[in-house]
Amino acid sequence: MPPTFLARVRRLVQRVVLGALVIGFLVVGGTAFRVWQVAREDDRTHADMAVVLGAAQFNGVPSDVLAARLEHARRLYDQGVVSYIATTGGRQPGDNFTEGQAGRIWLVERGVPADRVLEIGEGSDTLGSIRALARTARDRSLTTAVIVSDPWHSLRAKTMAQDEGLEAWTSPTRSGPNVQTRETQLFYIRRETGALLYYHLMKAPVDAFDGILL
Repeated sequence: MPPTFLARVRRLVQRVVLGALVIGFLVVGGTAFRVWQVAREDDRTHADMAVVLGAAQFNGVPSDVLAARLEHARRLYDQGVVSYIATTGGRQPGDNFTEGQAGRIWLVERGVPADRVLEIGEGSDTLGSIRALARTARDRSLTTAVIVSDPWHSLRAKTMAQDEGLEAWTSPTRSGPNVQTRETQLFYIRRETGALLYYHLMKAPVDAFDGILL
């Protein structure tokens, strides 16, 4: 083949590769920015329910991460921002309680009326919990939800809730182990960027990164 033809092919391949890299950088960078941006939002618009995303519990006692989310949701209820609090999350092998049960017990013990707590004890990941929540919400004609989770988790959880037909916005907790240090924040931004991109591509959760349900 003439050298000029080979040179043209080489330049074309280089441009395609460079273009793909640029597009990939823009997609990943834009998604990371949105994760960071939504993490800073705290929308107190009235909603039918606050949705507490599940986290670890120990024989009915919420972990520090889950307790921080529950406390934030309780304050939203006390301030009249929401009419109900939905506690989500199933059980891990060997557990006596679901994350939803542990959340319900914690809230009722702290003065939230039992009939205002919706226990959704299903789901081994965020998507499973959101889908179970959406079924309960439809049965009760609840259409609006404020998502209560860690800041970096907010965009993905909101996206999943909207995909399941809920009108959703976010009010993340500002306390707890997952929001304390800059290194922790950067870790979770990277983690959530990858998990959200995977969800957009596959409409499925990344089941576990380093033992943490996604």
